[in-house]
Amino acid sequence: MSRIARLSDVLINKIAAGEVVERPASVVKELCENSLDAGARTVRVELEGGGVGRITVSDDGHGMNRDDATLCLERHATSKLRELDDLFHIDSMGFRGEAIPAIASVSRFTLHTSEPDALVGTKVTVEGGGPPVVEDAPPRVGTVITVEDLFFNVPARRKFMRQGATELKHCEESVVRLALAHPEVAFFATHEGHELFASAASEHDPRERIAAALGPESFAHLFPVEERRLGVSVTGYLASPEYTFPNARGLYTFVNRRYIRDRGLISTVQRAFQDFLPAGRQPVVVLHIDVEPRAVDVNVHPQKQEVRFADARGVQDALSAALTRVLRAAPWLGTPEQQAANPPPRDAAHYAHAVERFLTRAQEATWGAPLPTAMDAPGPAGSGPPRPPGAPYGGGQGG
Repeated sequence: MSRIARLSDVLINKIAAGEVVERPASVVKELCENSLDAGARTVRVELEGGGVGRITVSDDGHGMNRDDATLCLERHATSKLRELDDLFHIDSMGFRGEAIPAIASVSRFTLHTSEPDALVGTKVTVEGGGPPVVEDAPPRVGTVITVEDLFFNVPARRKFMRQGATELKHCEESVVRLALAHPEVAFFATHEGHELFASAASEHDPRERIAAALGPESFAHLFPVEERRLGVSVTGYLASPEYTFPNARGLYTFVNRRYIRDRGLISTVQRAFQDFLPAGRQPVVVLHIDVEPRAVDVNVHPQKQEVRFADARGVQDALSAALTRVLRAAPWLGTPEQQAANPPPRDAAHYAHAVERFLTRAQEATWGAPLPTAMDAPGPAGSGPPRPPGAPYGGGQGG
């Protein structure tokens, strides 16, 4: 009798879920990326129970017809790839066709979608990887996916989930990363009716989106970064050395609009800032690196958070040059007219709430944090929020 047997599709999807669906935040990330690939201009995320109880992601994208709504639940069914060569010039967020079937295999999954101007929509329900139930539904704009009771049929995985508040912070961080990568798309996230993140599209001034993510007080400290070389473009914003954190939570790097944790990029940023920051402080940057799709391999990590560059040194050199030019010019030391515009007026309660939300997320959401380096050593006792402009490095702010 043969000892080798073919795995069932249900078991295959559960194995894939172990790589793709690490926790509720992974589901939020994958579903939001699908919305972006569908051309959504608004993405809404609703959470319950820290994301373990329920995750609902709705969008106003182009939606799907009945056939595609059913086919997307089959493993390795994707609209992004047609042939091998497509794998080397990926310009979408998703491409493997693994996420939806993997999520549906470890949850109670519902999809409701329709194409524009369709008279009838489609609803697909799957429970724990079982056979999909497909039925007609009222037409709607875009797609809404609801994931309930995550890991209900994999108790060993559910047992290792952290407390709801911690899982919630990870979910919020997933939304923030995608919102920073796509300022032209409106993002809204709530937990049991309470607002977590809300930002309308920020096509004219990306600092508005950064301020929504990092706190409104960051707005006045942000300065543009730009460097264009053959095959590499670096754009974004850095915060002046007057605005820092005791950890690397304010360091966001994106490659072709995808949040990336790359040791080389992180080290390059930290080296550029090392002569401008006091010991124990970390820079705040939101940087977008764009390269030709063929010059970067995004298919090296299950959650696509690591990449391999064809010319890593060239990318790092461009990044270093972009940061060094701004840091040496020190535009924050110029006249008030030369400095960044003041942040939009906000009432004190909203301001305090935004600051508290970011600092709490920064302390608790360690999943997916930038890789630690020597500069990540904790600051002196009392390290906390960024120093107010003009405050000395010592004292209660823990510089």
